[in-house]
Amino acid sequence: MLSLRDLSTSYGPVHAVRDVSFTAQEGQITAVLGANGAGKTTLLRTISGLLRSRHGTIELDGRRIDRLSPERMPALGLAQVPEGRGVITELTVDENLRLGGLARGRVRPADLQRVYELFPALADRRAAVAHVLSGGERQMLVIGRALMSRPRMLLLDEPSLGLAPRIVTQIFGLVRSLVEDEGLSVLLVEQNARSALSIAHRGIVLNLGRVVADADADVLADDDQLRHAYLGF
Repeated sequence: MLSLRDLSTSYGPVHAVRDVSFTAQEGQITAVLGANGAGKTTLLRTISGLLRSRHGTIELDGRRIDRLSPERMPALGLAQVPEGRGVITELTVDENLRLGGLARGRVRPADLQRVYELFPALADRRAAVAHVLSGGERQMLVIGRALMSRPRMLLLDEPSLGLAPRIVTQIFGLVRSLVEDEGLSVLLVEQNARSALSIAHRGIVLNLGRVVADADADVLADDDQLRHAYLGF
């Protein structure tokens, strides 16, 4: 579904992503892991078009996308959930979700209904202004907003950040069910490596912008030396 070849991205003289190559398979969760500063968020922002790579290629379902604007991505089936739960706090839950549908040109009532079925807590608060939501509810809202564009590939950036373990378990369980039941493909950037590997099919480990490991999730979880060196558990 998603293929990167020799991808590099810089902030001026700082090389944040260096010659990264990997493939994220269709209908699977691929976890991108590593410590702070490893280049994980930069990688996602480059894939979604928010940053321009220095060199290398990105292909989505066989089509090159590395020189396309971020506005083009939803129509191609790519959606990103940014780090930090970026809801528009002045808008209601329902209005935030409708913005996600507009990325594909129009809002389908069936898509709204689907999101509310996936997140009953949002259905109960659809008329509430987003600034009153809890951290967990905001994370549900930004995921729901991304799903409104009917993506085939979902980029998730640190969805567990700052959330209670119970909410993290709920959100990760939902992501896994979307993959298993609907065939969604997910690229999951996560510092909580233990939780990410528990739901992922494959894992990519970054260190200082480079890939230092690329293997099945259970293989990475069982590699004590790798876990202690790069993943912190």
